[in-house]
Amino acid sequence: MTLRDSLLAVLVALLWGLNFVAIDIGLHADGQNFPPLLFVALRFILVVVPWIFFVRKPDVGWKAIVGVGLFMSAGQFGLLYLAMALGMPAGLASLVLQAQVLLTVLLAAGFLNERPTMRQLAGVGLGVAGLAVVAVGRSAVAPLLPLVIVLAAALSWAGGNVIARKAKAASGLGLVVWSGAVVPLPLAALSVLVDGPGQVWNSLSTIQVPTILSALYTAVFASLVGYGIWNRLLASHPSSAVVPFTLLVPVVGMSAAWLVLAEVPSPTELAGGLLLLGGVATAVLTGPGPRRQRREAEPLPDLGAGLAEGEEADDDGRLAGGEPPGGVRVTEAR
Repeated sequence: MTLRDSLLAVLVALLWGLNFVAIDIGLHADGQNFPPLLFVALRFILVVVPWIFFVRKPDVGWKAIVGVGLFMSAGQFGLLYLAMALGMPAGLASLVLQAQVLLTVLLAAGFLNERPTMRQLAGVGLGVAGLAVVAVGRSAVAPLLPLVIVLAAALSWAGGNVIARKAKAASGLGLVVWSGAVVPLPLAALSVLVDGPGQVWNSLSTIQVPTILSALYTAVFASLVGYGIWNRLLASHPSSAVVPFTLLVPVVGMSAAWLVLAEVPSPTELAGGLLLLGGVATAVLTGPGPRRQRREAEPLPDLGAGLAEGEEADDDGRLAGGEPPGGVRVTEAR
């Protein structure tokens, strides 16, 4: 990769890492708690409108579009926002959500018959150990439910990765925008059921400026701009050269949360986080070897972000399809 493209990849990691802080600010603007599922619905309205009128429908079936929308967008972000509304720190959320990389490896083995390499299995084992340490550290200071919900969000994202990988849409952006259309109505309706019509109406009628700005950032910068750059990089370079930059997302997310939100993870959480990132790095960083071997077990892309939102590249490093992080994939914004 050229220096320019490397800097663009770093910019994407920066946009995706800041995404978690933006979500936290939007959910808790001016001391008010905005309904998380309604917030996700608003985000995806901005992802879809007006872009769906200008972006061509991806060349995949409606089943794949709906599946990506339900798992990678509605499931991932609905659960992520819910966990953060229940108290999951933004920085820790950006870290734990990276478990989607490891879960994608396992789901791809089960549903796509993609045999993981020994390196990937070692990464999964290391990552699971890291998550266990994070859970121990978290249980000492707060309930574990938000952490479990973020893990469920990571699992949903991984399921979306597998669907997107199987569909292999030529237009990642098209898949993000069109699959995003699946999100607003179901999550808005679910918010009415969970929060009540009175709370939903009150939240919309008294929406705060920080919440509006947060929704705009997550939709435009994390999803559309972030995944627009990401997809171009995947189309121009091998996935093994691009995907490792996603390891910067939790670094940015935790640093931003520390500076902006005064979130300080415990030593145990930091230790577990380092183990988790070590597992992710082991799973996504390819070692030297013959091209044929890399073809047989190429690491899954969209191993990152966040973000969410998965895309991937084929053996020649060309974009195959997927959606965002901590945001949606504009390919997609995990």
